[in-house]
Amino acid sequence: MAYDEHLADRIRQTLGELKSDFTEKKMMGGLCFMVDYKMLCGIHIDKKFGDSLLMARIGEAAYHNEIEKEVCRPMDFTGRPMRGYIFVIPDGFDTDEDLAYWLQLCLKFNPEAKASRKRKKK
Repeated sequence: MAYDEHLADRIRQTLGELKSDFTEKKMMGGLCFMVDYKMLCGIHIDKKFGDSLLMARIGEAAYHNEIEKEVCRPMDFTGRPMRGYIFVIPDGFDTDEDLAYWLQLCLKFNPEAKASRKRKKK
């Protein structure tokens, strides 16, 4: 298992409570939650520390406010942070209210987000 199943269950439950129609997709060594065929959030294991991180797609406008929080990190896989995405450390989603806050930010941005291009099948 490459991601925290307990966190995945919490995300499923919270998205259900928020009445969100979502799908799941295993990718990037973790699990992503999709709404309207667009990545909403995900779970990533920080290999350096072994912690589960919440990967949140919140958009650039929210990013500038949220990245200042102690529980947020730039989402950086390649040495260059991805715009509009953050990692939230476990202290930032410890309570159900905290997790709901991040998921609501993601859901708020989702209608503005662009879906990734579909790959042609060979």
